[in-house]
Amino acid sequence: MLALQKVRPGAGVELRAIETLNSAPPGEVLVRVHSAGICGTDLHIAEWTPGYEPMESAMPVTLGHEFSGTIADVGDGVNRSLIGTRVTARPSTTCGKCAACLAGDEDNCSNRKGVGIGRNGAFTEFVCVPYGNCHALPDELDMDIAALTEPMTVCEEAVTTADVRPGQKILVIGPGFIGQGIAVLARAKGADVVVMGRDDAPRLTALQAIGFEHLVDTTKVPMDEALSKLGPFDAIIEAAGVPALVQATIPHLRKRGIFTVVGIHSRPAEIDLVSLVRMHQQIRGSYRAPPQAWDKVIAFLAANQSMMSRLISHRLPLADAMSGFKAAHERLATKVMLQVGGAA
Repeated sequence: MLALQKVRPGAGVELRAIETLNSAPPGEVLVRVHSAGICGTDLHIAEWTPGYEPMESAMPVTLGHEFSGTIADVGDGVNRSLIGTRVTARPSTTCGKCAACLAGDEDNCSNRKGVGIGRNGAFTEFVCVPYGNCHALPDELDMDIAALTEPMTVCEEAVTTADVRPGQKILVIGPGFIGQGIAVLARAKGADVVVMGRDDAPRLTALQAIGFEHLVDTTKVPMDEALSKLGPFDAIIEAAGVPALVQATIPHLRKRGIFTVVGIHSRPAEIDLVSLVRMHQQIRGSYRAPPQAWDKVIAFLAANQSMMSRLISHRLPLADAMSGFKAAHERLATKVMLQVGGAA
């Protein structure tokens, strides 16, 4: 079967023919992949930015962790009646053997492996995942939209971490898919949302198409000028991964406001801690969502399919994955969806 893999340390990924999977190990299921999204993590791995060195031991490894599909086989200990179930899956797998896992504290597992990072992922026809990581999909949910579940859980966790409430004014920095999803979920909570990007016309246009009005492109208007008019903000959620924007935007945060960092930064950010203290502000980090967030997000996606479909800018076969990576890298795409199992 065809697979998009990281073969060696350094820049680049490869489409390769690998042996077809036809069975699942104990406790796991074999999922026939239908749709799989390209995300920022995949781009970082392809470019080999710092921080991904631990995955060298898994190479060659198939990438892809945002996906939907159908259970095609089950391993020992999993009920065979589940074959044919439509699922998505949490990509963070635990070992079940470390002290934290044995104590029932799997969230602090010391041997986590990420699907598509430390173990083979979904940019191929079949992927194996622990059954305990799977979440069933409603029949009415389009499989392309279902594959948005994982990134939307990241967005849900960010909005929860930022304690977004009805009537608040929220600034989202970065209009990539995570920023877009955060904006969508913050708006759904009743917040007034501003989204800021730089040279991000295709992504800001996608947000405009689904009803967002307060969109700032800092190539067209000075950032401080725009934010001074639209702010101050009860919460700022940073999803761009640009360290300089942290200190540059905190002055637009209200007293006792919350600044939440979601973006992955390649270097430290400088912060005026004296101002932070005097303004009673908080800085929080947000990353992986708990399992209970997944079914909530799946329900949201099922109820908002028309809107979410408009945020998928590219639908491509796996064989055209390289052009999808190029569109994502050049920020021409909002979300690239590889349709491994065909059109929805």
